Amino acid sequence: MILKKRKKLLESLQNDFRVLVIGAGGLGCELLKDLALSGFGLIHVIDMDTIDVSNLNRQFLFRIQDVGKPKAEVAAARVMQRVKGVTVVPHFCRIEEKDVSFYQDFQIIVLGLDSIEARSYINSVVCGFLVYEEDGSPDMTTIKPLVDGGTEGFRGHARVIYPGLTPCFHCSLWLFPPQVTFPLCTLAETPRSPAHCIEYAHLIQWGQERQGETFDADNPEHMKWIYDQALKRGAQFNISGITYSLTQGVVKNIVPAIASTNAIVAATCALEILKIATMFSTGMDVYMQYTGTEGIYMRTVPHDKDPNCTMCSAGVPVDVDNTITLQKFIDQLLKDSRFKLKLSKPSVSYHGTNLYMQAPPVLEEMTRPNLQLPLLGLMDGNTSGVLNINDRRLTGVLRVRVTFKEGPDSVDMDTVGGV
Repeated sequence: MILKKRKKLLESLQNDFRVLVIGAGGLGCELLKDLALSGFGLIHVIDMDTIDVSNLNRQFLFRIQDVGKPKAEVAAARVMQRVKGVTVVPHFCRIEEKDVSFYQDFQIIVLGLDSIEARSYINSVVCGFLVYEEDGSPDMTTIKPLVDGGTEGFRGHARVIYPGLTPCFHCSLWLFPPQVTFPLCTLAETPRSPAHCIEYAHLIQWGQERQGETFDADNPEHMKWIYDQALKRGAQFNISGITYSLTQGVVKNIVPAIASTNAIVAATCALEILKIATMFSTGMDVYMQYTGTEGIYMRTVPHDKDPNCTMCSAGVPVDVDNTITLQKFIDQLLKDSRFKLKLSKPSVSYHGTNLYMQAPPVLEEMTRPNLQLPLLGLMDGNTSGVLNINDRRLTGVLRVRVTFKEGPDSVDMDTVGGV
């Protein structure tokens, strides 16, 4: 009986579970290997980078003859070569190039990224799938598990995110320390280190000598230009030690990676993915920290979910006057410091009814009269409720929990209409 159950479980892992690995670098290579050897039969991997010779010391799926080739394609081919029966589908592109529906097709998404911006994007995608019930509880069928791993030298972390149930990435942005910055006066007048020379070329010289051209840290020609200018700057001030790899590290804020840290964090992530897929054990309590600088130290830390998170909460609270019109409400959202970087042309709906749509033109024209109507009336006289906000800057839906403040004026519900 036990053997029968194990066989059925293995068949389910091989045939039913679609896992997406984002990133095919040092951590991504370990993740692909661990997942394939754990029995997962259908894995997709997405990465926009090509293989550099500096990757070979820790990204063990790559060889010297692979330099210049897409990481995702080489990693997928090598895993399938070594682990029989597994299918690894590569995607050589940016994560933003995939439609949101692409991410919907996977049961589990695991991150092996080195960028806060990329993590934030995927977090917003999975939080956008989340639907809440009328009582404020998340619809369990809309929760997309997200397993996140990260390493920095001898330190690393792993965590499991269940949007709507546990803290999402946006809830815990405070965990990430601020990036190291240098005063511009030091860069321009008294450079004292190789990093100062590199940042001078990056932050000052590029804008002066290549005006109107946006710097792309992933463009080899751009990075080589920064390196060459930094060498000249170093020679001018008798500063040595400027290398191309250091230039990449300073510009991209990269900390040298340690292969053993990648292996430990990837193994932790793979174990949590296996727990999610099989439910054979209790999952991690939110967040694991690993420190290997002085001995080996690991612990899990519970974190609290932000009830007002703009990404994963049932609704970000917004108080409004009970006489406010829909147009003034939209104007208020655009001025709110919590939303102004996320919104440009918001569309608003309530309980599946479009109150105002920015596009297509026919819907904009149909819903335009609502802009001058009291929002309270458009919400059927309810003194509180959740509005869904859509915007081209958003990858998902922004939920806003509106509460009408008591005021001297009131709205006559008999005279309120809507489209």
